[in-house]
Amino acid sequence: MIIPTVTVFRDVRPFGASEAVDLIAVDGLLAARVPDGVVPTVVEGVGRIALPTLVDAHIHPDKTAWGEPWYSRRPAGSLPEYVQGDVDLARHQRTPLAERAHRLLAHAVTRGTRAVRAHVDVAPAFGLAGVTGLAEARERLAGALDVQLVAFPQHGVRRTPGVAGLLAEAAASGLVDAIGGIDPAGFDGGPDGEGPAQLDLLFGLAEEHGLELDIHLHDRGERGLGPLRGIAERTRAAGLGGRVVVSHAFCVPELTGPPLAELAAELAESGVGLTTVAPSAHQVLPFRELWAHGVRVGLGSDGVRDSWSPYGNADMLHRAHLLGWTTDARTDEQLADCFALAADGGAELLGLPAATLTPGSPADFMLLTGECLPQVVIDLPARELVVRAGRVVARDGRFTG
Repeated sequence: MIIPTVTVFRDVRPFGASEAVDLIAVDGLLAARVPDGVVPTVVEGVGRIALPTLVDAHIHPDKTAWGEPWYSRRPAGSLPEYVQGDVDLARHQRTPLAERAHRLLAHAVTRGTRAVRAHVDVAPAFGLAGVTGLAEARERLAGALDVQLVAFPQHGVRRTPGVAGLLAEAAASGLVDAIGGIDPAGFDGGPDGEGPAQLDLLFGLAEEHGLELDIHLHDRGERGLGPLRGIAERTRAAGLGGRVVVSHAFCVPELTGPPLAELAAELAESGVGLTTVAPSAHQVLPFRELWAHGVRVGLGSDGVRDSWSPYGNADMLHRAHLLGWTTDARTDEQLADCFALAADGGAELLGLPAATLTPGSPADFMLLTGECLPQVVIDLPARELVVRAGRVVARDGRFTG
């Protein structure tokens, strides 16, 4: 007879409820009661709020200088300049990529993150070092954090010879979960038609190797909308609905009214999801309107203390706070929506079960001291306990694995 692993988290308040209850974790899932004949481990919650752990749907851990000596960034005003900055910082780093990535992602766990989608640069300047380094970090974090890897051509496929071959190598390696792309009409486009050729390559690799797609789209106006509609059409034709994501999509916030509704309906019908990182009020996706049309939307950190920016902290509760700030969220419902985007939105986008804190859902939650969910989003209290599959993986800001 196999004895289940059972932990009772006593006297906690799911989502800040007024009445405290016990959360019972049985073999990684929440249950209505302790199985007969089992003596559980008991963790005292002493009235803390229990909230689902969060999902970072877009982060670049290979680029990070988190925990490293201060790096002085030079001005940059164009995508090529930022890309060159990545190369310069990579040459400056002394700690191996796998160790830096593990340090950052372990920190993310202590802040209540249960899963990330990690974009990793693939280019002649790096080869597949980012892929292998992140795969190493992912293995070390197994059981505490789910890590999906995206082989990302930050330097462009058309612009940089050799990237297409490296993407194909990454796709065949068995180490990545998705293939990335970047601005097929702008940064990586051109009059010779290589923009569409990038999408030909990406969709071909995804179909051949059974991988997902996650394409960066920074272009605005029709230069962004044209490829976005093209991605939706290709997704529908290839039967890849639910397996394709477009990140940033800065062209979408420019739309309102019927044009936004029409595009949202097209994305929902094709099964293309979107991610936003709440960089500013005019760039954040109108996620509530997109939700209303059935579009999957996730939230992410993007870069964390890298060559692009000294900002970022891999704290998705803080990112939900920033989302509320940039969208002028004022009511309790609006603040709860920001939290839901970081929790449920990211989980759906990455194909993970929702952590609802009800029997049958994953025992993935964090305990913190506070009044209610909206107050938590505003005040950002410490994550005192982080639980993954019923097991404590962080306590008082320290990663315990």
